[in-house]
Amino acid sequence: MFSWFKEISASERRTFWACFGGWALDALDVQIFSLVIPAIIAEWAIGKTEAGLVSGATLIASALGGWIAGALADRIGRVRTLQLTVAFFSVFTFACAFAHDFEQFIVLKTLQGLGFGGEWAAGAVLMAESIRSNHRGKAMGTVQSAWAVGWAAAVLLYTVMFSLMPGAVAWRAMFGVGLLPALLVLYLRRGVPEPAAPVPRSALSAERGNQDAAPAKGLPFLDIFSPRVLRMTLIGALLGVGAHGGYYALMTWLPTYLKTERHLSVLGTGGYLAVIIVAFFCGCLASAQLLDRIGRRSTILLFSIACVCTVLVYLFVPLTNGAMLVVGFPLGFFAAGIPASMGALFNELYPRGMRGTGVGFCYNFGRVVSAGFPVMVGHLAKTTTLGFAIGTDAAAAYAIVVLAVLMLPETRGRTLGESVPDAADHRPAADMEAVRR
Repeated sequence: MFSWFKEISASERRTFWACFGGWALDALDVQIFSLVIPAIIAEWAIGKTEAGLVSGATLIASALGGWIAGALADRIGRVRTLQLTVAFFSVFTFACAFAHDFEQFIVLKTLQGLGFGGEWAAGAVLMAESIRSNHRGKAMGTVQSAWAVGWAAAVLLYTVMFSLMPGAVAWRAMFGVGLLPALLVLYLRRGVPEPAAPVPRSALSAERGNQDAAPAKGLPFLDIFSPRVLRMTLIGALLGVGAHGGYYALMTWLPTYLKTERHLSVLGTGGYLAVIIVAFFCGCLASAQLLDRIGRRSTILLFSIACVCTVLVYLFVPLTNGAMLVVGFPLGFFAAGIPASMGALFNELYPRGMRGTGVGFCYNFGRVVSAGFPVMVGHLAKTTTLGFAIGTDAAAAYAIVVLAVLMLPETRGRTLGESVPDAADHRPAADMEAVRR
């Protein structure tokens, strides 16, 4: 499974571990909030709708941050942008520990979201451009598994902190640990090179025109809405909506659901989440292999259909706690496949000059719209059970992914820097290249 790692260069490995570490620490900071929702509700006597609003505001800010960071990466470089975003979200996660009231907390969480969204956009493009094309799917999918590592660290931290401290102190201590990712900036400054721009082959120069050239001096945000990539941008954004909507509707409220409706203890909640997290890690590794074997479209389609089915079983079927523990594995496994696939797919939809902007927009536009999903769950839970609210929102979101991926081309094997893939042709890019020859 990891034989490909031996084939890549030392520089590719350094970039891989930098992006892996960044995503793991990113997950640590972000998942803290979903775990401390009950403590925050008790701290400031707020309702579930207000708690969902915090998640929504963070997601909207992360979308804006991702779009800005993507465009910035096209201008000042991938590595430098990654350094700035990691430092930014680390500082504001730490600051959340010192919020005096709910209003301060939501402002600080919103600022954290700006850096969080930017980190993924810069890191995804850096990883995609640094790794060779025949291993890109495996590398991008494996990097996504770092989310499970950071998530597991957050759950472990939650279990320890809330077992040893009062809730009013424990949640602040957890946010205080959020400063750790800033240490990654030191590694990024010393060991990770900026990927070189590819030199297009002369045989294809006339066909591509200026598609591989540096972006114009105008606003880079507008490049991704040009006629040649507009369709990719719109459908990619729709895919992002479904992927993020399903994940955040499910994972933001799942710890609260386990504690309040399934009446699990702190240790019990941690145990159930541990099964889902291990499954998420395994799902990322499985999709990483499938991306380079059966392609991007088929992998996302497989996992999104399976997500709809497992969400409905987990939250609508009257399962015992023991059965929920078992079903938790496929729930986490299939939930991993979609985000693990988006990095490779989105990078391959755009030429270099607008890649950062395009990847940042498609991935993070989904966060803007999906910000409403946790809020809708909290609002719907006022009139029904929390489990029903989560299941309805998450299943609908994953159905959107199925629709979107059917409208996108297959990009497996595409060398980054080529012209925009033909939306009507679902053959791998390597086959299309052979036809051109």
